[in-house]
Formats: sequence, C-alpha cells, structure tokens
Amino acid sequence: MRSEVQHESAPADPGAERVSAVAKRGFFRIAELWGMTADQMRVMLGAPSRSTFYNWKKGEGGLLPRDTLERISYVLGIYKGLQVLFPDAHQADAWVNKPNLAFGGRSALDRMLAGNVADLQAVRSYVDYVRGGLS
Repeated sequence: MRSEVQHESAPADPGAERVSAVAKRGFFRIAELWGMTADQMRVMLGAPSRSTFYNWKKGEGGLLPRDTLERISYVLGIYKGLQVLFPDAHQADAWVNKPNLAFGGRSALDRMLAGNVADLQAVRSYVDYVRGGLS
C-alpha cells in the first residue's frame, strides 16, 4: 500500500509530457490544414469534453490519454504518407476531403470521422498501401 501512495505522488514523466505537447501541436496544425471544424476534431480525438478539448487546443490539459495518443499517431502517419505521395502539399491536404472509391465514395475524412480508432487505422493502411505501390 505504501508503494502505491508513493507512486501516485511521483512526478510526471517529463518525456510523456513532451510527447503529449508535441502530439497536441501536431494534431491541431494538421486539422487546420485539413479544414476540420472543432466538432470534427473532437470526434477524431475520441470525443473529449468541450473544456478538455479547448484546453488541449491551447496546449494545456496535461497528459493525453493513451487512446487519444493512438488516434493522433494515426493522423500523423496519414499526414506524412500523403506528403510523400503528393508532390504538392496543398494537393496532399485536399486529398482527405475528396470522394474516394476506397471509402465507398466518401472522403477519407468522412471515414476517419466515423469515430472508431479502426477507422483511422483503415485510412492509414490505405495510404501506406498506395505508398508501397509507388516504390
């Protein structure tokens, strides 16, 4: 029991704080480039409360939950993959909003906004597959 109390009062891992801070900045930058609304961003992040969301957007709010970090990791991978696939950054950013037969005629953003981590993973896998085909 004593070790549990010490563990709870132990200082936060500065590496985890740095990862959360970088993830927040990266996500909000990409979301802006993709033209996402605040509501869309909340869905993609796993539907945090409005106050938590706006704290994160301001760079506050402490450590991100593991699920949110996983979601942001997929978004970062999708973004990076698109930047490799398309010679023009604007074209890469616009791709997420265009209809795509791979997603039933909906956009990749629509698929990502279905709300599940698996939807983000599906888009990431598709982008990785297309990238692999160009090698």
